Amino acid sequence: MRLGLHLVNFDVPGGPAALGPMISSVGAAVEDAGFDNLSVMDHYLQLEFMGPATSPMLEGYTTLGFLAGHTASVELQLLVTGITYRHPGLLAKVVSTLDVLSGGRAVLGIGAAWYEREHRALGVEYPPLAERFERLEETLQILRQMWSSDDGPYAGEHYQLAETICAPQPLRPVPVMIGGSGERKTLRLVAQYADACNLFASAEAGPAAIKDKLDVLAAHCADVGRSYDEISKTILWTGDCDPAGFAEQMKPYADLGVTEVHVMHLGGEPVSLVQALAPQVAALHAL
Repeated sequence: MRLGLHLVNFDVPGGPAALGPMISSVGAAVEDAGFDNLSVMDHYLQLEFMGPATSPMLEGYTTLGFLAGHTASVELQLLVTGITYRHPGLLAKVVSTLDVLSGGRAVLGIGAAWYEREHRALGVEYPPLAERFERLEETLQILRQMWSSDDGPYAGEHYQLAETICAPQPLRPVPVMIGGSGERKTLRLVAQYADACNLFASAEAGPAAIKDKLDVLAAHCADVGRSYDEISKTILWTGDCDPAGFAEQMKPYADLGVTEVHVMHLGGEPVSLVQALAPQVAALHAL
């Protein structure tokens, strides 16, 4: 099982001037520990369950660009980027740039977006849910076309591109992860378009809840004629993290076919958590 660290809290001692050094130190720590992935949120405002909207929140892709220059091996992604935040053509260019400048380490995490307050706050369009899913599907189609040899037009209901030129192309096929657990729409889009799914997991919900979602995904794969085994199953761990027994805690998820866990760091000093988890990395990789 691969291991990732997910950063969501940027309210650090020392204020904004301390953020650059903190993030670069996290990059060094995850690579020293053997982590596989490092991700940050993609939001304009801090989430209300985390703290006030006035708390620091860094722009996601700028942060990943900074991390690309302070790391050498770990994969970099947003978990996950909302389709409302950037036009699909721009998103393709941004992720391609990250992949090229990081030496082929970009992963695209994407979802339908949900945080209405931050959209209203900054004047960003927030369509109804059904339309956001329509836009998500068109975005996935545009990304696929832009990351191919086809630079012709794209004509959708919500997006129209006269040309889909994307130069330079990514150094490798960028893995596309769709985040969310909606059984009717989200997991169908995973089956049709994605390389990976990402599901919320916690001690309260447990492996049984993940199994139910994966069973739904398998049914969608059968419906669209896609091999279920082609899709990587990943989880975002939102529960308490006991570093000493984390690999054992993750074993039931590995038994379900989950191949990657992202640990969400809610507070405190992230380097300390990374160092505490470091002895578990080998055991996790062996699951």
